Amino acid sequence: MVSTTARIAAIGAVALLALTGCSSAAENPSVGAGAEGGFTPSGDARMIVPFSAGGGSDLSGRAIAAGLESVTGVNVAVENREGGSGAVGYSHFLAQEGKDNYLLAAETALLALPLTQDVQFDYTSFTPIMKLGDDFTLLVVAPDSPFETCADVVDAAKKDRVVAAVSGATSLDEIVFTLVEDATGVEFDRVPFESGSEVLASLLGGQIDIASLNPGEVLGQLESGDLKALCAFSDERYDYEQLADIPTAKEQGVDVAFAQFRGFIAPGGITDEAKQFWIDAAKEFEKSDAYAEYIESNVMQANAVYGDDFVSYLEGNNADLTKVLK
Repeated sequence: MVSTTARIAAIGAVALLALTGCSSAAENPSVGAGAEGGFTPSGDARMIVPFSAGGGSDLSGRAIAAGLESVTGVNVAVENREGGSGAVGYSHFLAQEGKDNYLLAAETALLALPLTQDVQFDYTSFTPIMKLGDDFTLLVVAPDSPFETCADVVDAAKKDRVVAAVSGATSLDEIVFTLVEDATGVEFDRVPFESGSEVLASLLGGQIDIASLNPGEVLGQLESGDLKALCAFSDERYDYEQLADIPTAKEQGVDVAFAQFRGFIAPGGITDEAKQFWIDAAKEFEKSDAYAEYIESNVMQANAVYGDDFVSYLEGNNADLTKVLK
């Protein structure tokens, strides 16, 4: 028969083991356990958006956060940390190394910033999880513009001044116009703007001649006739009915196609289990109606890749950008 003293000792040992386990988890918050002992993030997750609320990156970050939340049950809060064309948000994210409950809504600035600014990171500093799709741009003009094709714009720029709107040294429109210049030997006069709404107002007001904007930014104006699209800087024509008649720049003799990717990354230094957890969650998100709705509502090209395949994409994209921005 077990003595009372022995029973008390056994209970104490169990309690000590439990306390030791709690202490270990507290000292190493990156370790999580799901209902079946699998990995889960340590606490609520946070999605960093390195740009202000309301823009394309913010829409992407919020859509991803909601999608991941629905498939994992993990709360994902969105935090905007704008400034420095994205440098403030990415630099803050760099400081979260090893934290498995931080994510960031990434786009071409991930590659462009290290090529144009003195920052302490590049894409290899982080853990790429998922590329959702590609966001190509359209060359758009006012409805009364004499230009009817992208080739018309290039021909005009060979003889006269053509004024183009850009929104920063790392912006997609700056990259696209630089690629056009490199491909055709022309040079555009640039006017900088802070937002797409400013670009639209100036285009309609006649202060600029051309703009390169994402379809999601101008679809309403194209349908109403307030703008006209000359070409798409995409590999192929869009499948969307509203855009299917817009030829690619390549069809018009301007061999330029470049997309801004949308996706999300995790900090560097996370465990393989944490990386796989977010990749698996991303794959479930891709199967959802929420993913399809995000792609369609933003008029993007669905082209999801994950993990190492995303890294390979970034390597190739970075090589292309280096030729343009360096």
